[in-house]
Amino acid sequence: MKLLAPERRILTRDLETPQLHTLSVYESKGGYQNLKKALKMSPDQIIEEVKKSGLRGRGGAGFPTGQKWSFVPFQSGKPIYLLCNADESEPGTFKDRVILEKNPHQLIEGIIISAFAVRSKKSYLYIRGEYAEAARILEKAIHEAYERGYLGKNILGSSHTLDLVLHRGAGAYICGEETGLISSLEGKKGQPKLKPPFPAVSGFLNCPTVVNNVETLATIPWIIEHGGEAYSAYGVGTAKGTRLFCLSGWVNKPGVYEEEMGIPLKDFIEHYGGGMKDGAKLKAVIPGGSSTPPLTPAEVETATLDYDCMTKFGTFLGSGGIIVIPEHFSLITLLERLTEFYWDESCGQCTPCREGTGWLYKMVKGIEHGEGTLKDFNDLQKTAKSMMGTTICALSDAAAMPVLGFLKKFPEEIKAHLKTSAAGDGV
Repeated sequence: MKLLAPERRILTRDLETPQLHTLSVYESKGGYQNLKKALKMSPDQIIEEVKKSGLRGRGGAGFPTGQKWSFVPFQSGKPIYLLCNADESEPGTFKDRVILEKNPHQLIEGIIISAFAVRSKKSYLYIRGEYAEAARILEKAIHEAYERGYLGKNILGSSHTLDLVLHRGAGAYICGEETGLISSLEGKKGQPKLKPPFPAVSGFLNCPTVVNNVETLATIPWIIEHGGEAYSAYGVGTAKGTRLFCLSGWVNKPGVYEEEMGIPLKDFIEHYGGGMKDGAKLKAVIPGGSSTPPLTPAEVETATLDYDCMTKFGTFLGSGGIIVIPEHFSLITLLERLTEFYWDESCGQCTPCREGTGWLYKMVKGIEHGEGTLKDFNDLQKTAKSMMGTTICALSDAAAMPVLGFLKKFPEEIKAHLKTSAAGDGV
């Protein structure tokens, strides 16, 4: 097994440095030098380097970052906005919080460079409302950046001007979806919008808008320093670079770990997680946050942490939230918790999601408490399938996919909770 050497890490190399969240310490580690380099480049040159890097969005969708930036109509005459999506709310995902609290200036430097590349003079950092400590640290870091001349008018004597505003959300999972985030930032109810038009053309205040995740933007300074080709040398296939993976569940050492894309999942759990807690036997792994279908123990044996491999097994890398489930934990109990979460977080705009999430929860709860029949098992599948691809955003799919995944790969365990009906529709 080839592990990423500490000195080759991109996002966490200096993370253990005391007081790294302060400007003076960040600068002592070379902070904001890449901003100075970027300001000597043209915006198009920066976009080209990001394209060469193969960097894909780290928020879950995995769309190529440089390509996303190039969609902006730079000659539209309208203001262009860069929004940083720090509304990290996916169960099992807590990687962005590490950057926000431990190394906020790396993110701010990435935002400034990215805003320069997309010709934006106003940027908003939309942070999850529950991240109170991270918001406090960011407020101070933004103030420091203004005082040192990294934010504001004519940054470092250049023609680039950028104002950065920190905006705290109110605790809605749906605002992690980019158009839901935009609606919330506009002062409206946090509900997703129909696409097209896409935000790059008509987003915040009907102006061209780029929305990028925290981890994505925090990677930009390294790409400016070393070049896109150096970044693309990390990883495998279409999965370039390193990634922050969240490891939780029944492991000895849960946490956030940076690794090169393509590392074997089994090795990752054994090395970073210290293996299964108390010597428990593995039952399943959720590889990319709670909305992604699970992997069986047999699949974990050969799975690698990259996009193509996850697709092969019918799941996704998603937000990088790896949840390890032990043999003794009930999958129907897990599904009850997940379906309740998505039911509670649905914005209610689309009927399949508004009604479907509630039905999923009620049916799963009935099965979990021994009141479900084989008809309920079949209806659960039908309902989940009917929710796929039928709504404005992907929350409906996010609720349905883990249900369909567990029913497909672990049907006998789910059926074991069913009761036998006198009418013959039981097990």
